[in-house]
Amino acid sequence: MIELKDVTIVAGQFSLSNVSFTIDAGEYAVLMGQTGQGKTTILEAICGLRTVASGQILIRGQDVTRWPPADRQTGFVPQDLALFPTMTVAEHLEFGLKIRKVSGPETAARVKELSSLLGVERLLSRSIDALSGGESQRVALGRALAFRPSVLLLDEPFSALDEQTRCEMYELLRNVTRSTGVTTLHITHSQAEARELASRRFLLEDGHVREQTV
Repeated sequence: MIELKDVTIVAGQFSLSNVSFTIDAGEYAVLMGQTGQGKTTILEAICGLRTVASGQILIRGQDVTRWPPADRQTGFVPQDLALFPTMTVAEHLEFGLKIRKVSGPETAARVKELSSLLGVERLLSRSIDALSGGESQRVALGRALAFRPSVLLLDEPFSALDEQTRCEMYELLRNVTRSTGVTTLHITHSQAEARELASRRFLLEDGHVREQTV
């Protein structure tokens, strides 16, 4: 569950005021709106990368407004994926587990489980620069999900993909979110993407978030 209560965010000359909405546990929500409205700012606030001036952010009913990012149980896939060029695919999947000091055997088991779920078993030893766009998306998704987060945040993850690869990723995301039960908030400009994936849709317009009929 994700809940924002009267959240105000100030970033230089830009601000959002009194933003409120709730996404129930296990739901797949899409947040839409024109460029520059603050969609990414909201995601960054939820995962702790941006400070909230006032209001509350709750995850699974807990107020995490002042918590550091690593403690919030949020997996985040930014638009540019932010993959590490010096790491292999396997090292990306291990990353979140190692910084949380998960044991070696448990990490190995989780990497095996995730690589099978995401269809990247044959890619584990590859470097990032040897991957296609769709493969990179799978790795970024795996890194975000590796430590079993309560919440998954996706910032326009498919904007650079061709149509066939996007369709493959839609199916993958449906399977992954169903199997994990993770609560998901996904930013997109695509109505087709929203129709394919969302159980709920929200629109950010003029600083206000309102729910749309799916």
